[in-house]
Amino acid sequence: MRSPIPDYLTEVLDRCTAGEAGALADYIPQLARVDPDSFGVAICTIDGQVYSAGDTDLEFTIQSISKPFTYALAVQELGLAAVLEKVDVEPSGEAYNEISLEQESGRPRNPMINAGAIAAYSLVPARDDAQRRAKLRDFSNRIAGRDLRLDEAVLVSEEETAFRNRAIAYLLRNAGVIDQNPDQAVNGYSEQCSRAVTVQDLAQMAATLANGGVQPSTGVRVVDADAVRQTLSVMLTCGMYDAAGDWVTTVGIPAKSGVSGGIIGVLPGQVGIAVQSPGLDAHGNSSRGVRVFERLSADMGMHIMDPPKATPSVLHGLYRTHRVGQPGREVTVYELQGDLRFAGAEHLVREWAENLPPTPEVLLDVHRTGGFDDVARRMTVEGMARLARSDDKTVYLVDPAGVLGLTEDDPEAPVLLDRAGELIPDVPADDWSSAEPE
Repeated sequence: MRSPIPDYLTEVLDRCTAGEAGALADYIPQLARVDPDSFGVAICTIDGQVYSAGDTDLEFTIQSISKPFTYALAVQELGLAAVLEKVDVEPSGEAYNEISLEQESGRPRNPMINAGAIAAYSLVPARDDAQRRAKLRDFSNRIAGRDLRLDEAVLVSEEETAFRNRAIAYLLRNAGVIDQNPDQAVNGYSEQCSRAVTVQDLAQMAATLANGGVQPSTGVRVVDADAVRQTLSVMLTCGMYDAAGDWVTTVGIPAKSGVSGGIIGVLPGQVGIAVQSPGLDAHGNSSRGVRVFERLSADMGMHIMDPPKATPSVLHGLYRTHRVGQPGREVTVYELQGDLRFAGAEHLVREWAENLPPTPEVLLDVHRTGGFDDVARRMTVEGMARLARSDDKTVYLVDPAGVLGLTEDDPEAPVLLDRAGELIPDVPADDWSSAEPE
């Protein structure tokens, strides 16, 4: 069967297309030439499974989404204390390009605004600017899991219009925050922002942070765990500029946006999410992208203040069983446990998609679960329906508490059972035997 997750993401895109599209970032001429209707979303699990919908192969420049990764590298190589001497972590409440420096120290308010990002770039240890650029390029490639192309046209366009950033850099140099030549700092920062990515690349990069710094596809640790925690903390409070407060209350996950229309979000321990739509709102964030994240957060229970209860695994048991004396009537049993959210339901439907149950009858037992959030319930129900439709399976459900909300009147509902022994109604439950869980 095919996983229902891409269809769900397509539905989210369709619903979020309506409404204000936003305006292109025309202060960088090259960004004003992009397709205003492009729209894509991707989700990457911490074991590297990527789901996507929309314009998933379209390349655009990473822009300010590069900021948290550069900050993470600076923290990792210098140590947090040294970085805090130069860049604070307080929300500025101001626009991304505001000249926001502390009055006494001259420090930028945080590393997610331009002033802090230019400072963070300059803090990355290197013998010269060429080595610093190479170090950042390699770091970004390892986080993305592939070599990211430099968009030369956007880089030239950025450098030709970076007057405000140059003014910020000279103020930073005057305050002793950076030691580097201000023009070199701005040019290096512009290069960092001009790497071409897709939403699938960004989802992998976000998933690296969700996975504690281990790149999910390569399995290589790229970022230290302490640097990840610090970076996610700053992303949560500062990543969406002067809309950070609204973001925390409505979406509630660490995130970072960029003026090319990208947004990444990190659900620690579960998934990295990326969306791209170039129309920006008044805060410089993707208008449609914000709507996508609001929808995903509501559906998936993503808010950081509403964490799921921890369970060892969504699968309590997976085995084949049969009626005593009739070994030809085999059924594959999936026993679930815990409170299921997106990550748990994704694990189940991926198991069905990649390892088709070998028996014509399949039983899903959810009596040990505490419940399903909305998206996990929809994914599980749709997965059962697809299993029955596309693979000619008879699907049974043991759900005595009704946590999936299905009734016998639902057109595609599985056969509802009170217990596994009712799989063949005229045979007592104790006439069943089961193998050890696989």
